Amino acid sequence: MSMHNVLPTERGRADTTPVARWRMWCARVAAAMAVVPMSGCTLELLDPKGSVGEQEKHLILIAMGVMLLVVIPVIVLTLVFFWRYRETNTAATYSPKWAHSTKIEVVVWSIPVVIVVALAVMIWETTHKLDPYRAIESVSSIKSGEPPVRVEVVALNWKWLFIYPDYHVATVNKLVLPVDTPVEFKLTAESLMNAFFIPQLGSMVYAMSGMQTKLHLIANETGTYAGMSSAYSGAGFSDMHFKAHVTSRGDFDKWVREAQAVPDALDAPTYVKLEQPGTGAPVAIYANVMPGLFDAIVGKYMGPMDGTSQGMRGAGSALDDIIAAANCRVDGQLGPLDRRALLAQRPEREAGVQPAAPRALTE
Repeated sequence: MSMHNVLPTERGRADTTPVARWRMWCARVAAAMAVVPMSGCTLELLDPKGSVGEQEKHLILIAMGVMLLVVIPVIVLTLVFFWRYRETNTAATYSPKWAHSTKIEVVVWSIPVVIVVALAVMIWETTHKLDPYRAIESVSSIKSGEPPVRVEVVALNWKWLFIYPDYHVATVNKLVLPVDTPVEFKLTAESLMNAFFIPQLGSMVYAMSGMQTKLHLIANETGTYAGMSSAYSGAGFSDMHFKAHVTSRGDFDKWVREAQAVPDALDAPTYVKLEQPGTGAPVAIYANVMPGLFDAIVGKYMGPMDGTSQGMRGAGSALDDIIAAANCRVDGQLGPLDRRALLAQRPEREAGVQPAAPRALTE
């Protein structure tokens, strides 16, 4: 073999053999294929459209930066040590019996202590500042005198029910909110636990049956944002998503008037049909929502309790209607005769007389 054929490889130059070129081409193709799936992704958490989401974005970036203060030096020092103490470097000091260094101990322990203290202070402040139960005060809403928009959220299997108690309308898999207006959510679930989450507005909160949780959000830009359940709840979990439409105040008021004019009403029989498990539920709008429906859903599995809130005490009629509708249900359907029978029983229930039908939530 001639010296001309071996010198390029021995001197550390790039290997130009067919095998080496094939490996390099494969590596480049693999890198390109790894980038392509990410090209259509959007980091919604880092593109917030509300003040809560903006604060959470800053918290994520600060925490990431603090963690990089540890990660980056470790990576750099690993490469430095790897190069400096390689086998062929005879200039490096060889100390096999070395056991302790005060300087290294100070650095190794002081940096983590400082980081932990800084993160503890930051987490303590932001935990109280971003408390989901803490009401939001908007400058624009204070000037206009507009109260917060109240939305009662019910996680069904597998769809979302949004009730606007101040406007007596409700929607399925569609949330409409006015811009620059605080929103007060109350959340519960019909059965399985779910997690209500609009990433670009911030704060994920769980919804559980027989319990009520709260969440306060605000949207500072108009647009349509993705909403979802971020907790697995069964076979229909992948269909449990919705769109949050943030509009101007005028457009929101117009939408409310249009929703109040729809012919479909959300009464007890309609709710009993709606809460039956199903996937791919279409968007629906209801008017004339039964008063006390949300509180009746919360108290459906709890029974009478001392010290219940005024809303829970006022939900007795609605709760009885739901139970009676469930008793009348046959294969998930309620016919006209069932509805008339249900309405005929209501005076008895309001008078405190137990109807003849058995009291049960399901057949």
